[in-house]
Amino acid sequence: MSEIYLKWMDRLYLLAMGVAGISLLVMTIVIPIGIFSRYVLNRGESWPEPVAIICMVTFTFIGAAVGYRAGSHIAVNMLIDRLPLALKNACARLVDLLMLFISSLIFWYSYLLCLELWEQPVAEFPVLTSGESYLPLPIGSAILILFVLERLLFGSQENRPVVLIGNHG
Repeated sequence: MSEIYLKWMDRLYLLAMGVAGISLLVMTIVIPIGIFSRYVLNRGESWPEPVAIICMVTFTFIGAAVGYRAGSHIAVNMLIDRLPLALKNACARLVDLLMLFISSLIFWYSYLLCLELWEQPVAEFPVLTSGESYLPLPIGSAILILFVLERLLFGSQENRPVVLIGNHG
């Protein structure tokens, strides 16, 4: 059972990394288009800003889950490094439980936000509603919940081959 779960988490990890990377790429393409349109062509397009915001939200929330699984998130270990191994492990479990709690709160409230804004159109970008544009929040927090559960059940996955892709350090 654990190997099946870990294999699916590897696939989810790669998918999330791809989505976060594509959203970052699109954001870096769309912002200069908006600037060029406004200052060179003297006509401000309405769509680059909401597209860039959606990409930023997607990159942030989906990318946070990827960073958590890879162990590349910001951590201050000055105190933890000086603790005995048993206390280090207890602190790591406490952090994971707090992450599970916070991720669950983010999931719940972002889900409610999406429901509340589901029918509200985005004036500058009528292809999506406001609720749809906030979907990366509950999706990213759900992915993060799965990665936190994985860490709680099976330990850190930082050294899995799929997580080490491109890491030569």
